[in-house]
Parts: sequence; C-alpha cells; structure tokens
Amino acid sequence: MAKPPTVDEFMAALDHPYKAEVQVVREVILGVDPGITEQVKWNAPSFSYKGYLATFSLHRREYAMLIFHDGAILDDQDGLLEGTYPDRRMVYFHSLDDVAAKRPRLEAAIREWIAVKDREPGA
Repeated sequence: MAKPPTVDEFMAALDHPYKAEVQVVREVILGVDPGITEQVKWNAPSFSYKGYLATFSLHRREYAMLIFHDGAILDDQDGLLEGTYPDRRMVYFHSLDDVAAKRPRLEAAIREWIAVKDREPGA
C-alpha cells in the first residue's frame, strides 16, 4: 500500500489556478496555533484541531474554496463564512488580494473555532 503524500508533496504536484492562494491560506491557518495539524483529505489540504477544522475543495477552478466543518458553530458577525448548511460554512478565495483582505477575519474564525473546541467536554 502506498504511503499517502504529505501536504507539501501534494502541493508540489497540484495543478490548480489558485495554487498560490491555497498555499498562502495554508500558511495563515497553520500560523494561528501550533496545535493545528494538516493532512490530505478529499484530495486537498485539510486541517484539524480536536477534530476536523477545515478542508479545501479544489474541484472548481474558478476559486479556492475552504470548507469549515461544523462552521455553523461559529458566530460569524462579519460575513466571512458563506452558506446556510446545518453542518458547514465556506470561504471563497478569488485572488491573493482577496486572501490578504480576508486574512484577519479568517484568523479570527480559526481562533474562535479553537476556543469553542477547547471548551467542549473532555478538551
């Protein structure tokens, strides 16, 4: 059985028009807290902190989409997270400038996620 690729190996081989945006968002997410881990899930970079935090969906080529698992638990007052699904919210990135503009709100959402997970029983 072949060993799954590391995220760096996956990224090196990735052919996607928003590869640079994905890379910057990875760095942002991983920079928020040293307890965040990363792996390849659904053929894309995925992040965990006491459970799945967020996973990229790279099936569309018009943008880079980051799916917050259980994103409905976040109190998104500034509208960063899109969707009304009961179990997830999405963030769409359309350019490096868009990543830069959304960075403070993305970091805040991740910090909120961590705080919620740290308050859960058994945390």
